[in-house]
Amino acid sequence: MSLEQEIKLQVTQEQALDLNKLDWLMAMLEQPGQQIHLLSTYFDTPDLELKKFGAGLRLRQIGEQWLQTVKCTGKAENGLHQRKEWEHPLEGPEFDKRLLKQTELSPLVANAAIWDAIKPLFTTEFERLVMPLQLDDGTQVEMAYDRGEVRAGNKQTPIHEIELELKQGEIKKVQQLADQLKAALPLQYSDISKAAQGYSLYQSIEK
Repeated sequence: MSLEQEIKLQVTQEQALDLNKLDWLMAMLEQPGQQIHLLSTYFDTPDLELKKFGAGLRLRQIGEQWLQTVKCTGKAENGLHQRKEWEHPLEGPEFDKRLLKQTELSPLVANAAIWDAIKPLFTTEFERLVMPLQLDDGTQVEMAYDRGEVRAGNKQTPIHEIELELKQGEIKKVQQLADQLKAALPLQYSDISKAAQGYSLYQSIEK
């Protein structure tokens, strides 16, 4: 289990951002940015038992790699998201219940009535530019620039955002970086996760 701490900034324009024009940001890069394609499927019961419990469950595909992730709802305020996370690599697109029982979801996984009702509810698919940054005090941040969409049934909503995840150091330094980016680019702080967007879409279909 790890504590995920990240700041989310929503892009307020449709056009792609040109991050290369920010010389001060490029100077923080530890290595060239990497472009990756991410496809994630989120699971719950039709009655949203996992959401009510305060946790989320997803399978994510990155190329040939599969990841199983459990995240607690945690808290989000002024763009800062803090939540417990369990993430494990898998050999394929099948959950590893043994590992899931080591997470916050353990009581629900052990409940056959709930686990047997689990189904895919929505997906996210986006291109991510991953930029590993080192700030002047040594704080390490993974910056992710995401563009794509959330889909549930025949509905979709865009993803266009920047996430700044603390890898090592102090979260206040990440906040200062976020403030710099917000001053230089068309961004606003967002407390809405991709999973929250997906649940909102799914619930709009079910009404």
